[in-house]
Amino acid sequence: MTNAVIVDVVRTAVGKGKPGGALSGTHPVELLAHVLREITARNDLDPALVDDVIGGCVNQAGEQSLNISRTALLSAGFPESVPATTIDRQCGSSQQAAHFAAQGVIAGAYDIVIACGVESMSRVPMGTSSMGQDASGPGIAARYPEGLVNQGISAELIAAKWKFDREALDAFSAQSHQRAAEAIAAGFFDREIVPITVTNAAGEQVRHTVDETVRAATTVEGLAGLKPSFYTEAYAQRFPEAQWLITPGNSSPLTDGASAALIMSEETANKLGLTPRARFHSFAVAGDDPLFMLTAPIPATRKILAKSGLSIDDIDAYEVNEAFAPVPLMWAHEFGADPAKLNPRGGAIALGHALGSSGTRLLTTLVNHLEATGGRYGLQTMCEGAGMANATVIERL
Repeated sequence: MTNAVIVDVVRTAVGKGKPGGALSGTHPVELLAHVLREITARNDLDPALVDDVIGGCVNQAGEQSLNISRTALLSAGFPESVPATTIDRQCGSSQQAAHFAAQGVIAGAYDIVIACGVESMSRVPMGTSSMGQDASGPGIAARYPEGLVNQGISAELIAAKWKFDREALDAFSAQSHQRAAEAIAAGFFDREIVPITVTNAAGEQVRHTVDETVRAATTVEGLAGLKPSFYTEAYAQRFPEAQWLITPGNSSPLTDGASAALIMSEETANKLGLTPRARFHSFAVAGDDPLFMLTAPIPATRKILAKSGLSIDDIDAYEVNEAFAPVPLMWAHEFGADPAKLNPRGGAIALGHALGSSGTRLLTTLVNHLEATGGRYGLQTMCEGAGMANATVIERL
């Protein structure tokens, strides 16, 4: 079977996803164009050889509409002959892009593909694409007559079901910031981050090189003072089990960013004189209860462990997206996972969750961590809107 290998992975340092954030003055097309340009340039790869660019983006509206992946590659100076498509599997969009890219290589449809993702939550806010309209329709209303809920409420339901208290959520969140801050201080992100020149709030041209959302001084005591984000009287009556523990401090922040992975067949890499850094080992995708919404990493992980023939103890690092603190805690509880291996360089609570970019951002960090530690296998999974999850196992080469 053809091996689909990862030759390189890059990302921007993230910015706060609100006006005044480090990347808020940069058009999302240019964020994505930047990582496309950089990943080909630093591997001395002729972009004309790329068979396809597959990008993830969640809010495909406004500046992120009309197939932003194609727009970005043209902006990056790629030949007009290179095609692209943009996909939406909610928070896992660019992880799915990597799946499609690797699966295309394994199937023989591609030799070289770039999987990538972008989200500018400062310029295209969450919910923009629905234009204030009902995106569900009458069939969903009939199937779920009490109504589905937002992800914050789902996180509350998970915290209640798995019996996590506020201290556990805040302790995990503080640890995420501490690990990310330590990784920054040690230079662990230097190889994956490609600096980008941006215009700051003062109108000055500056280089953005450090993740803006990491707060090194975060403590459990400081987080304890934050108020719940999703409490309403109506939800409290509907869900009496909820303890209202989810705050801005134990949730991922709104974020801007872009990331990319250069994927090709091992044979092609060898022909081009490029050194593969990892190979795709196994893939899985799963659905689960859309009311709880964020629990699908559990069945997705069960699927991928069965497919891969690996046990959880065989995995050297786990990247489980920290949309909200209950999600990785729930996952770790279900699998008896070693907490030291879970998001060892911090997760989205610290490093942000630039929706469409997050899948390849996690992959980028996972590849670099395995190389730095000599680990062999890495597992990545993330919860997705409407109750889905992707799972990926990679093997360092």
